[in-house]
Amino acid sequence: MGSAAAANAADNINVTYAGSMGVVMDKYLGPTFAKQHNVNYQGQGQGAYGMANLLASKKVVADVFVSITPGPIDVLKKAGLVDTSVPVASTSMVIAYNPKGKFAQQFAAIKDHKAGAEPWWKVLQSPGLHFGRTDPATDPQGQNIIFTMMLAEKYYHQPGLTKSVLGETTNPAQVLAEGGLLTRLEAGQVDAASGYESATRSAKLPYIVLPDEINLSNPDMSAKWYDTVSFTIKDNAGKDKTLHTQPLVFYAAVLKNAPNPQAAKEFVAFMKSAEGQKLFQQNGYDKPKGHDY
Repeated sequence: MGSAAAANAADNINVTYAGSMGVVMDKYLGPTFAKQHNVNYQGQGQGAYGMANLLASKKVVADVFVSITPGPIDVLKKAGLVDTSVPVASTSMVIAYNPKGKFAQQFAAIKDHKAGAEPWWKVLQSPGLHFGRTDPATDPQGQNIIFTMMLAEKYYHQPGLTKSVLGETTNPAQVLAEGGLLTRLEAGQVDAASGYESATRSAKLPYIVLPDEINLSNPDMSAKWYDTVSFTIKDNAGKDKTLHTQPLVFYAAVLKNAPNPQAAKEFVAFMKSAEGQKLFQQNGYDKPKGHDY
Protein backbone atom coordinates (compact mmCIF):
# COMPACT_ATOMS: atom_id res chain seq x y z
CA MET A 1 0.00 0.00 0.00
CA GLY A 2 1.48 3.35 -1.02
CA SER A 3 1.73 6.06 1.62
CA ALA A 4 -1.20 8.00 0.06
CA ALA A 5 -3.36 4.85 0.04
CA ALA A 6 -2.35 4.05 3.63
CA ALA A 7 -3.24 7.57 4.74
CA ASN A 8 -6.54 7.20 2.92
CA ALA A 9 -7.33 3.87 4.64
CA ALA A 10 -6.67 5.53 7.99
CA ASP A 11 -9.37 8.09 7.17
CA ASN A 12 -12.02 5.45 6.37
CA ILE A 13 -13.92 2.84 8.33
CA ASN A 14 -15.63 0.22 6.20
CA VAL A 15 -18.30 -1.78 8.03
CA THR A 16 -20.11 -4.77 6.50
CA TYR A 17 -23.22 -6.06 8.23
CA ALA A 18 -26.30 -8.29 8.10
CA GLY A 19 -28.73 -6.55 5.74
CA SER A 20 -31.47 -6.04 8.35
CA MET A 21 -29.18 -3.63 10.27
CA GLY A 22 -29.18 -0.90 7.58
CA VAL A 23 -31.00 1.77 9.58
CA VAL A 24 -29.11 1.47 12.87
CA MET A 25 -25.74 1.21 11.09
CA ASP A 26 -26.02 3.82 8.35
CA LYS A 27 -28.13 6.41 10.19
CA TYR A 28 -26.95 6.10 13.78
CA LEU A 29 -23.89 4.04 14.77
CA GLY A 30 -21.82 4.79 11.64
CA PRO A 31 -22.32 8.58 11.47
CA THR A 32 -21.95 9.02 15.27
CA PHE A 33 -18.66 7.09 15.29
CA ALA A 34 -17.40 8.90 12.16
CA LYS A 35 -18.00 12.31 13.74
CA GLN A 36 -16.26 11.38 17.01
CA HIS A 37 -13.25 9.78 15.33
CA ASN A 38 -13.02 12.10 12.34
CA VAL A 39 -13.21 9.28 9.77
CA ASN A 40 -15.43 8.56 6.77
CA TYR A 41 -17.90 5.79 7.52
CA GLN A 42 -18.83 3.41 4.69
CA GLY A 43 -21.49 0.78 5.34
CA GLN A 44 -22.48 -2.19 3.22
CA GLY A 45 -25.18 -4.71 4.11
CA GLN A 46 -26.71 -7.86 2.67
CA GLY A 47 -27.76 -11.33 3.83
CA ALA A 48 -25.15 -12.28 6.43
CA TYR A 49 -24.06 -15.55 4.77
CA GLY A 50 -23.84 -13.84 1.38
CA MET A 51 -21.71 -11.05 2.89
CA ALA A 52 -19.49 -13.52 4.79
CA ASN A 53 -18.84 -15.40 1.53
CA LEU A 54 -17.89 -12.17 -0.28
CA LEU A 55 -15.47 -11.30 2.55
CA ALA A 56 -14.07 -14.85 2.66
CA SER A 57 -13.38 -14.80 -1.09
CA LYS A 58 -11.89 -11.27 -0.71
CA LYS A 59 -14.33 -9.90 -3.29
CA VAL A 60 -15.14 -7.37 -0.57
CA VAL A 61 -12.53 -6.03 1.85
CA ALA A 62 -13.73 -4.39 5.07
CA ASP A 63 -12.64 -3.46 8.58
CA VAL A 64 -15.57 -4.88 10.55
CA PHE A 65 -18.26 -7.50 9.97
CA VAL A 66 -21.43 -7.67 12.06
CA SER A 67 -23.33 -10.93 11.70
CA ILE A 68 -26.64 -12.18 12.98
CA THR A 69 -26.15 -15.66 14.49
CA PRO A 70 -22.69 -17.24 14.74
CA GLY A 71 -22.98 -19.18 11.44
CA PRO A 72 -21.61 -16.45 9.12
CA ILE A 73 -18.74 -15.86 11.59
CA ASP A 74 -17.80 -19.54 11.12
CA VAL A 75 -17.41 -18.89 7.37
CA LEU A 76 -14.81 -16.20 8.18
CA LYS A 77 -13.07 -18.32 10.82
CA LYS A 78 -12.65 -21.08 8.23
CA ALA A 79 -11.23 -18.53 5.79
CA GLY A 80 -8.71 -17.44 8.46
CA LEU A 81 -10.11 -13.89 8.54
CA VAL A 82 -11.58 -13.86 12.06
CA ASP A 83 -10.33 -15.20 15.40
CA THR A 84 -13.10 -14.11 17.73
CA SER A 85 -16.33 -12.11 17.70
CA VAL A 86 -18.28 -10.34 20.44
CA PRO A 87 -22.05 -10.12 21.00
CA VAL A 88 -23.22 -6.51 20.52
CA ALA A 89 -27.05 -6.86 20.43
CA SER A 90 -29.86 -9.37 20.09
CA THR A 91 -33.34 -9.55 18.60
CA SER A 92 -36.27 -11.90 18.04
CA MET A 93 -38.40 -13.07 15.13
CA VAL A 94 -41.71 -11.26 14.59
CA ILE A 95 -44.44 -11.20 11.95
CA ALA A 96 -44.54 -7.72 10.40
CA TYR A 97 -47.64 -6.55 8.56
CA ASN A 98 -48.76 -3.77 6.25
CA PRO A 99 -50.87 -1.31 8.31
CA LYS A 100 -52.92 -0.42 5.21
CA GLY A 101 -53.21 -3.95 3.79
CA LYS A 102 -56.40 -5.94 3.46
CA PHE A 103 -55.50 -8.08 6.48
CA ALA A 104 -54.38 -5.13 8.65
CA GLN A 105 -57.46 -5.17 10.91
CA GLN A 106 -57.08 -8.86 11.68
CA PHE A 107 -53.39 -8.41 12.53
CA ALA A 108 -54.09 -5.28 14.60
CA ALA A 109 -56.66 -7.24 16.65
CA ILE A 110 -54.00 -9.88 17.39
CA LYS A 111 -51.38 -7.22 18.20
CA ASP A 112 -53.80 -5.54 20.64
CA HIS A 113 -54.85 -8.88 22.22
CA LYS A 114 -58.52 -8.21 21.36
CA ALA A 115 -60.99 -10.83 22.53
CA GLY A 116 -62.01 -13.17 19.72
CA ALA A 117 -58.99 -12.30 17.54
CA GLU A 118 -57.93 -15.22 15.34
CA PRO A 119 -54.46 -16.64 16.05
CA TRP A 120 -51.71 -15.13 13.86
CA TRP A 121 -50.84 -18.51 12.32
CA LYS A 122 -54.45 -18.89 11.18
CA VAL A 123 -54.56 -15.44 9.55
CA LEU A 124 -51.33 -16.28 7.67
CA GLN A 125 -53.19 -19.17 6.03
CA SER A 126 -55.95 -16.86 4.66
CA PRO A 127 -56.61 -17.28 0.93
CA GLY A 128 -55.12 -14.37 -1.02
CA LEU A 129 -52.66 -13.33 1.70
CA HIS A 130 -49.24 -12.60 0.20
CA PHE A 131 -46.41 -13.43 2.64
CA GLY A 132 -42.82 -12.27 2.11
CA ARG A 133 -39.55 -13.75 3.36
CA THR A 134 -35.88 -13.83 2.39
CA ASP A 135 -33.79 -16.53 0.72
CA PRO A 136 -32.89 -19.36 3.13
CA ALA A 137 -29.86 -20.19 0.94
CA THR A 138 -28.11 -16.85 1.58
CA ASP A 139 -29.80 -15.18 4.52
CA PRO A 140 -30.18 -16.32 8.15
CA GLN A 141 -33.57 -14.59 8.39
CA GLY A 142 -34.80 -16.73 5.51
CA GLN A 143 -33.77 -19.78 7.54
CA ASN A 144 -35.15 -18.41 10.79
CA ILE A 145 -38.73 -17.90 9.58
CA ILE A 146 -38.75 -21.59 8.58
CA PHE A 147 -37.51 -22.57 12.06
CA THR A 148 -40.10 -20.25 13.65
CA MET A 149 -42.91 -21.92 11.69
CA MET A 150 -41.60 -25.41 12.51
CA LEU A 151 -41.49 -24.52 16.21
CA ALA A 152 -44.96 -22.92 15.98
CA GLU A 153 -46.26 -26.14 14.40
CA LYS A 154 -45.08 -28.06 17.49
CA TYR A 155 -45.91 -25.36 20.06
CA TYR A 156 -49.51 -24.80 18.84
CA HIS A 157 -50.02 -28.48 17.84
CA GLN A 158 -50.77 -27.58 14.20
CA PRO A 159 -49.38 -30.35 11.96
CA GLY A 160 -48.59 -29.13 8.44
CA LEU A 161 -48.51 -25.43 9.45
CA THR A 162 -45.07 -24.74 7.97
CA LYS A 163 -46.02 -26.08 4.55
CA SER A 164 -49.41 -24.40 4.54
CA VAL A 165 -47.95 -20.91 5.35
CA LEU A 166 -44.61 -21.08 3.51
CA GLY A 167 -45.06 -23.66 0.75
CA GLU A 168 -41.76 -25.13 -0.44
CA THR A 169 -38.50 -24.19 1.34
CA THR A 170 -37.42 -21.82 -1.45
CA ASN A 171 -40.86 -20.73 -2.64
CA PRO A 172 -40.22 -18.11 -5.38
CA ALA A 173 -43.65 -16.56 -4.79
CA GLN A 174 -42.50 -15.52 -1.29
CA VAL A 175 -38.72 -15.16 -1.35
CA LEU A 176 -37.50 -11.55 -1.74
CA ALA A 177 -34.11 -9.87 -1.26
CA GLU A 178 -33.51 -8.97 2.39
CA GLY A 179 -32.82 -5.26 1.95
CA GLY A 180 -36.12 -4.78 0.12
CA LEU A 181 -38.44 -6.98 2.17
CA LEU A 182 -39.78 -4.38 4.63
CA THR A 183 -39.85 -1.75 1.84
CA ARG A 184 -42.12 -4.03 -0.18
CA LEU A 185 -44.28 -4.54 2.87
CA GLU A 186 -44.62 -0.75 3.29
CA ALA A 187 -45.40 -0.41 -0.43
CA GLY A 188 -48.19 -2.97 -0.09
CA GLN A 189 -46.63 -5.59 -2.37
CA VAL A 190 -46.88 -8.11 0.47
CA ASP A 191 -49.47 -8.25 3.27
CA ALA A 192 -47.20 -9.73 5.95
CA ALA A 193 -43.54 -10.70 6.20
CA SER A 194 -40.99 -12.33 8.41
CA GLY A 195 -38.98 -9.79 10.34
CA TYR A 196 -36.51 -9.24 13.13
CA GLU A 197 -38.06 -7.09 15.85
CA SER A 198 -35.05 -4.75 15.59
CA ALA A 199 -35.39 -4.01 11.86
CA THR A 200 -39.19 -3.91 12.00
CA ARG A 201 -39.11 -1.33 14.80
CA SER A 202 -36.40 0.64 12.96
CA ALA A 203 -38.74 0.74 9.93
CA LYS A 204 -41.62 1.82 12.23
CA LEU A 205 -43.87 -0.98 10.96
CA PRO A 206 -46.45 -2.78 13.13
CA TYR A 207 -45.76 -6.40 14.07
CA ILE A 208 -46.96 -9.40 16.05
CA VAL A 209 -44.77 -10.38 19.03
CA LEU A 210 -44.17 -14.15 19.17
CA PRO A 211 -43.52 -16.19 22.33
CA ASP A 212 -39.92 -17.05 23.29
CA GLU A 213 -40.64 -20.67 22.43
CA ILE A 214 -40.75 -19.79 18.73
CA ASN A 215 -39.00 -16.40 18.33
CA LEU A 216 -35.42 -17.80 18.63
CA SER A 217 -34.36 -15.01 21.01
CA ASN A 218 -33.47 -17.05 24.05
CA PRO A 219 -30.10 -18.90 24.03
CA ASP A 220 -31.26 -20.79 27.17
CA MET A 221 -33.93 -22.56 25.12
CA SER A 222 -31.53 -23.79 22.44
CA ALA A 223 -30.47 -27.20 23.64
CA LYS A 224 -33.82 -28.51 24.90
CA TRP A 225 -36.25 -26.87 22.48
CA TYR A 226 -34.98 -24.84 19.49
CA ASP A 227 -32.57 -27.61 18.52
CA THR A 228 -35.46 -30.06 18.06
CA VAL A 229 -36.11 -28.64 14.57
CA SER A 230 -33.94 -28.69 11.45
CA PHE A 231 -34.39 -28.74 7.68
CA THR A 232 -32.37 -29.53 4.57
CA ILE A 233 -31.45 -27.16 1.76
CA LYS A 234 -29.20 -27.45 -1.31
CA ASP A 235 -25.87 -25.60 -1.02
CA ASN A 236 -24.08 -23.81 -3.90
CA ALA A 237 -22.67 -27.10 -5.14
CA GLY A 238 -26.15 -28.66 -5.19
CA LYS A 239 -25.42 -30.87 -2.17
CA ASP A 240 -27.95 -31.34 0.64
CA LYS A 241 -27.06 -29.42 3.78
CA THR A 242 -28.96 -29.73 7.08
CA LEU A 243 -29.56 -26.47 8.92
CA HIS A 244 -30.05 -26.06 12.68
CA THR A 245 -31.26 -23.10 14.72
CA GLN A 246 -28.93 -20.46 16.15
CA PRO A 247 -30.11 -17.83 18.66
CA LEU A 248 -30.64 -14.32 17.27
CA VAL A 249 -27.55 -12.59 18.60
CA PHE A 250 -25.54 -10.03 16.59
CA TYR A 251 -21.78 -10.67 16.67
CA ALA A 252 -19.14 -8.13 15.64
CA ALA A 253 -15.65 -9.08 14.46
CA VAL A 254 -12.54 -7.20 13.35
CA LEU A 255 -11.33 -8.73 10.08
CA LYS A 256 -7.69 -9.78 9.92
CA ASN A 257 -7.24 -8.09 6.53
CA ALA A 258 -8.81 -4.84 7.76
CA PRO A 259 -7.26 -1.82 5.97
CA ASN A 260 -7.82 0.17 9.20
CA PRO A 261 -7.47 -2.29 12.11
CA GLN A 262 -7.25 0.46 14.75
CA ALA A 263 -10.55 2.08 13.73
CA ALA A 264 -12.08 -1.40 13.43
CA LYS A 265 -11.25 -2.18 17.10
CA GLU A 266 -12.57 1.22 18.15
CA PHE A 267 -15.83 0.71 16.22
CA VAL A 268 -16.47 -2.66 17.89
CA ALA A 269 -15.74 -1.07 21.29
CA PHE A 270 -18.13 1.78 20.41
CA MET A 271 -20.95 -0.69 19.65
CA LYS A 272 -20.45 -2.22 23.10
CA SER A 273 -20.18 1.15 24.90
CA ALA A 274 -23.10 2.76 26.78
CA GLU A 275 -23.59 5.22 23.91
CA GLY A 276 -23.56 2.49 21.25
CA GLN A 277 -25.96 0.34 23.27
CA LYS A 278 -28.33 3.29 23.66
CA LEU A 279 -28.41 3.75 19.86
CA PHE A 280 -29.12 0.03 19.42
CA GLN A 281 -31.94 0.15 21.98
CA GLN A 282 -33.50 3.29 20.45
CA ASN A 283 -33.67 1.35 17.17
CA GLY A 284 -35.47 -1.65 18.61
CA TYR A 285 -32.51 -3.94 19.43
CA ASP A 286 -32.22 -5.86 22.68
CA LYS A 287 -29.10 -6.14 24.86
CA PRO A 288 -26.35 -8.56 23.79
CA LYS A 289 -26.89 -12.15 25.03
CA GLY A 290 -24.47 -15.05 25.24
CA HIS A 291 -20.66 -14.99 25.18
CA ASP A 292 -17.79 -14.09 22.85
CA TYR A 293 -17.72 -16.50 19.96
